[in-house]
Amino acid sequence: MRAPEPLCAAVRPPALEQLELGSLCRESEYEVRTADGWTLVITRYQPVRQRFEQAVFGAPLLLVHGFSQNRHAWSTGDFVKQMLLFGVDVHLLELRGHGKSSVELQRRKAAAGAPLPADLDYDWDIDSYFLFDLPAAVAGVKRVAGRSSIFYCGHSMGGMLGYGYAGLHDDLAGLVAIGAPTDLGRGFFALKLAAWMLPATRLVDGYLVARNSFERALRGSRLALRSMLCSNKLTRTLAPALPAGNTPGAPAFRYVPVDLLARKAERLLAERDRWLGYVWPYLGFLPNLSRVGTEDVRWLLREGGEREPRKVVEQFARWIRNGELVCYRTGYDFKAGFPHIEIPVAIIFGDLDRLASRESTRGLYEAARSEYLLWRPVKANSHIELTIGQDTRQICFDIKSLIEYARNHPGSQPLFEGGGTAPGVCSNIVN
Repeated sequence: MRAPEPLCAAVRPPALEQLELGSLCRESEYEVRTADGWTLVITRYQPVRQRFEQAVFGAPLLLVHGFSQNRHAWSTGDFVKQMLLFGVDVHLLELRGHGKSSVELQRRKAAAGAPLPADLDYDWDIDSYFLFDLPAAVAGVKRVAGRSSIFYCGHSMGGMLGYGYAGLHDDLAGLVAIGAPTDLGRGFFALKLAAWMLPATRLVDGYLVARNSFERALRGSRLALRSMLCSNKLTRTLAPALPAGNTPGAPAFRYVPVDLLARKAERLLAERDRWLGYVWPYLGFLPNLSRVGTEDVRWLLREGGEREPRKVVEQFARWIRNGELVCYRTGYDFKAGFPHIEIPVAIIFGDLDRLASRESTRGLYEAARSEYLLWRPVKANSHIELTIGQDTRQICFDIKSLIEYARNHPGSQPLFEGGGTAPGVCSNIVN
């Protein structure tokens, strides 16, 4: 048997565009079960040894997407590939109701004998992500990677969840937050105004009740008309052409159809020459198209938008109105936990991003007690392109530097060798 070629630190890695994703990793997926009965899917990109140096080979990194997104928020661009170039063991979580962790998956599990989650009908909130999804995902990554602690990287809402988790648990080796505010709405008047107006969604409830009542009345009139027509022989043949008047379901405002809105935005983006130049500069939370490919943005809008429950939106609005980050079910205050965070931390935001600006991200930077604490903007970036745009390379270098610091720090744990699948965890290879 021929011995493998030795690794050579002097061998320079090829340009990223010259590498196929499949040559850098073994892609698979596995499932974790939350304490409240959801089955979540984690996609794993396990690094493969290369001839060039991979500085942090085997370091387990959990990626958590943001509001109304899924795995495509990370995989659309080169973010995952860049992390694999460094040898990072990437685990990509999709929160409940998003992507592969879909409502449909829970129904399939129920058909096989598992109980349905109580909040299946878009009845969950941010607390559900924080109390159930994150602990299950972190525990799953630790089991699969065979580690006692892992690295965490969250974008937007995923980063905000990470703030809370890091202040309460001790099984993270490092925390990276990308475009994740600690004071949501600070310096963004339009978002604050929207949060104060959100209680007006009760009008939507009233509209739906009125519409349902109208449809029931209309159904009654249809049935009466059919009865009249069927009472004589001449018009009996006309009756089948009339609507049968099936009982309408009771409509309810349970989720925001971000998936439909995103696909509509994708179609508008395709016609951007007509209108985009006038509108886009005023929408600071949307991508800066000079820093990200239009086709990537269109793909993300088509495939990466997910329905988000009404309760999630209402909890965000409450956070904005009260200037807080709180798990309302337990009373845990994320901000009160900031001084307990001593692990390496990187807080990265776009300098054009109005959702996560310098002012709205500074809270953790000022309160954390980490010896390694990075807080910096990415030039000419807004919110979305931070994970799919042209500047993800420098962000990935920041993550690599944080992991290297954790490895070299006296209190760091051995996180960088091995990386096999632990016994008892189901792992499915993706073709």
